[in-house]
Amino acid sequence: MNKILFSHSYFLRFDPKQWSIGQPYAPLGTLYAASLMRKHDYNVSLFDTMFVATPKEIEPVLDDTRPDFFVLYDDGFNYLTKMCLTNMREAAFDMFRMAKARGCKVIVSSSDSTDRYEEYLKAGADYVLIGEAEHTLLELCNHIQSGSTNITQIAGVSYLGADGRPQKTISRPVLKDLDTLPLPAWDLVDIEPYRDSWLKNAGYFSINMGTTRGCPFKCNWCAKPIYGNRYNSRSPQNVVDELKLLKERFPVDHIWFCDDIFGLKPGWVIEFAELVKKENLRTRFKIQSRADLLIEEDLVQALADAGCENVWIGAESGSQKILDAMDKGTTIDQIRIATRNMKKAGIQPSFFIQFGYPGEDKADIEKTIAMINELLPFEIGISVSYPLPGTVFYDRVKAELKKKTNWTDSDEMALMFSNTFPAGFYKQLHKYVHKNYHKHLAKNSLAKLFKEPQHATANSLKKALSVLYYTPAAFIERLKLNQLEKA
Repeated sequence: MNKILFSHSYFLRFDPKQWSIGQPYAPLGTLYAASLMRKHDYNVSLFDTMFVATPKEIEPVLDDTRPDFFVLYDDGFNYLTKMCLTNMREAAFDMFRMAKARGCKVIVSSSDSTDRYEEYLKAGADYVLIGEAEHTLLELCNHIQSGSTNITQIAGVSYLGADGRPQKTISRPVLKDLDTLPLPAWDLVDIEPYRDSWLKNAGYFSINMGTTRGCPFKCNWCAKPIYGNRYNSRSPQNVVDELKLLKERFPVDHIWFCDDIFGLKPGWVIEFAELVKKENLRTRFKIQSRADLLIEEDLVQALADAGCENVWIGAESGSQKILDAMDKGTTIDQIRIATRNMKKAGIQPSFFIQFGYPGEDKADIEKTIAMINELLPFEIGISVSYPLPGTVFYDRVKAELKKKTNWTDSDEMALMFSNTFPAGFYKQLHKYVHKNYHKHLAKNSLAKLFKEPQHATANSLKKALSVLYYTPAAFIERLKLNQLEKA
């Protein structure tokens, strides 16, 4: 009883926005779990749902592989899975039923199932793994193989008891030494559809790597069901070894280091940059970080030296009042300094922006728009405040959450609780801020064109002339926003 079919529940086709963008990343967390199980002599295979059209496509795979265990192990490194989208949950339930009908033991690990283990158990899962789950999975499968039915001593498992009620064992501590994990089982993935999609939509091929797990900061809207508030890091040498293997196996052009916070450990980034230079492995990459971690110019320069070209920071708001209400722990001045440092080093700063946090008023919104216009990040990602279980924010608004507690897909942008303005206002605000942002980018390009005409290119001219579109477009979207504000 050692055959495992791994899968995950993120279907790119079910997420229209991400399907149109066409820049998918393989399920890294799934590949880590499969690698560990294979190291311990399990026969593993993968049904990758990324490009399939329906959960039913798993049926012939189940019939062909005849697994003993069906393990749905979602990628806890990807924010899209951490959003706990309802259409992905329903697809997971469909796969459970098909696996159960064929006699498989169904085991699940995901952010959503950790939060909603009772629902997953009732939908057909035999076991839901709570929190960081690779070693829980290994211990559980070994236990089942041995013929034992008593799993009460295995940490991090939920299941239905003899009375049909959900039970949970004690929590499992997070793994501290990440270098002990085998590298992800990349050989299980058909990489060509990923490559083709990236080349078609972006002109280059990007692949994902993780260097850390967890985040020690305490933004009160941020859900951390898998790794919690602990922060553990792989060694720079271990990361460089994997980077070398990936570049040998795939002609990769770009890396997304998908950590919540990259390089937080003191001295880590400097050592990583030195190793990359020594091994001649400089590769373009993007990361996620925080403004307060990027105010030291030497650290930012080390990132640039290693190949970093884009850093996403959770700027969230241009209002210090809102940042403080979020327990963000950063300041507007730090956002300015970090942005300046990144631009000076040749790194493109990008901002996550969040509207609709409780207590945000029109003045706060205008401050956020002004910050974007002033700092002109390379990209912006706009969302509305989204309550997820386990957060202080969720506890504040859960009384207002009715039947709907999750978005259907990543572009839904529905405000699910009462706030200063109606839900429709925030959807229109999203449209206006994007148009206004592009207007200011175009104006900046036009100013550069007049200042340095000798450096004009076809691309810079196109950007400058886009002011003719974005100026009236932003004006129209603002009029619509004003109407909704008064409604």
